[in-house]
Amino acid sequence: MISANNVTYRVGKKALFEDVSIKFTEGNCYGIIGANGAGKSTFLKILSNELETTSGDIAMTPGQRMSVLEQDHFKYEEYPVMDVVIMGNQRLYEIMKEKDALYAKEDFTDADGIKASELEGEFAEMDGWEAESNAATLLNGLGISEDLHYSLMSTLNGNEKVKVLLARALFGSPDILLLDEPTNHLDLDAIDWLEEFLINFENTVIVVSHDRYFLNKVCTHIADIDYGKIQLYAGNYDFWYESSQLLIRQMKEANKKKEEKIKELQEFISRFSANASKSKQATSRKRALEKIELDEIKPSSRKYPYIDFRPDREIGNEVLEVKNLSKTIDGVKVLDNISFIMNHDDKIAFVGGNEHAKTTLFRILMGELEPDEGSYKWGVTTSRAYFPMDYTAEFDNDYTIADWLMGYSPVDDITYVRGFLGRMLFAGEDGIKKVRVLSGGEKVRCLLSKMMISGANVLIFDEPTNHLDMESITALNNGMIKFPGVELFSCRDHQLVQTTANRIMEILPNGTLIDKMTTYDEYLASDEMARKRTVYTAADTDTEEA
Repeated sequence: MISANNVTYRVGKKALFEDVSIKFTEGNCYGIIGANGAGKSTFLKILSNELETTSGDIAMTPGQRMSVLEQDHFKYEEYPVMDVVIMGNQRLYEIMKEKDALYAKEDFTDADGIKASELEGEFAEMDGWEAESNAATLLNGLGISEDLHYSLMSTLNGNEKVKVLLARALFGSPDILLLDEPTNHLDLDAIDWLEEFLINFENTVIVVSHDRYFLNKVCTHIADIDYGKIQLYAGNYDFWYESSQLLIRQMKEANKKKEEKIKELQEFISRFSANASKSKQATSRKRALEKIELDEIKPSSRKYPYIDFRPDREIGNEVLEVKNLSKTIDGVKVLDNISFIMNHDDKIAFVGGNEHAKTTLFRILMGELEPDEGSYKWGVTTSRAYFPMDYTAEFDNDYTIADWLMGYSPVDDITYVRGFLGRMLFAGEDGIKKVRVLSGGEKVRCLLSKMMISGANVLIFDEPTNHLDMESITALNNGMIKFPGVELFSCRDHQLVQTTANRIMEILPNGTLIDKMTTYDEYLASDEMARKRTVYTAADTDTEEA
């Protein structure tokens, strides 16, 4: 168990938290939610003692082990992947290294033998003989192939490093597990594996996430941070939303009844206060009036952008035809003879772990890359807007936000442009901020403003929810559902994919395509998908053996 007792944390004169008391008990998974800047990550750092409280304290059951998801992806560059995972249980890792050092000594003494025996006993008690096997299971579940298990961290790409650090946090069944945005940079398959892991995890989990489906799947409780306070709700994210809305409605209804009573008392007092025969009753009602207090209903600190993609032109029946498209990059065939026809009402989600292939296909369709073989053709009525995965170059300049968006506006009017920025929560002085210094979330909102202002009838999104808070993801999800044009997109947010897509495509590791007219949940449950994956895996194994 871990608890915060009357915790206050100040940054300068501002209190981020004030007199917060909350208890996290064994066997439960707590989702920490709140608007950007509410202090979700800060609260996790307070719980892990990375930050000291201004007042109050954190208490943890003696002897329990806490594990925290590391955020520094370059911290362990010179260590093998397997070592980094086992470091999740620091004492076990120390025993392993101490044993190795003892057995490597040339002058092994009797004292060394006694020490080694003690270490072996502790090692066995900590299930040390299964450590590498357990670490490998975690790595495999998260999509780190066995050929990387003993590679140096420095040889892995960014997404692989994230997965290794997550495996490190999960290793060894910690008593208390703190996870800050664990689904970031995970593909949907890895997220699905993590969900099942946490559902079956028997100890305490405290997780910050902007993934609504993930919170619904794994959480037994929601801790909502708003105005420096934390309100605990039993149930998952959807239950929190319904409960919080119900609470507000009940408070409003109670206030309405109180206001009606206040009006009734005031009218009586005004009418009879000068009447001698009614003076006692008027005085009594004055006392009753003084006792009535309206409940203070603070508006939430959450802010939702308004995302509304409106095409300037209705799309025709001929949208996109892709014929026998192939592309090899750095010796790897990422697209192999891909063909499909896109219909005028399609919203296609590209799923699966082959992230590089999805990005390559989108870049080819946008004219940024040439295919090695095959062709594609857009319909004459189509106009396209693109959200790239890597948008670094887009903001490598000294434009203000307003000037940057003016460069894409079909209307030469700053007021028109500021209207789109206002929808995306850029108000007042925000328009003169330089795009170079924007946060990740602000840059994403700029790109979405650019797509809205384009009036395109074809939208292509490559992981648009990275860096967005839950409110912005919800707004984007709603905007994509309402959009009357066609969409091609990849996204790690399960709920967005499930509620938006009517067609699912998966590019397998060998570059071939599965294409199904179905929802995402139906696709995951389909026997055909499981069969094709099994066939692919077997064929791949046969090839390796040959």
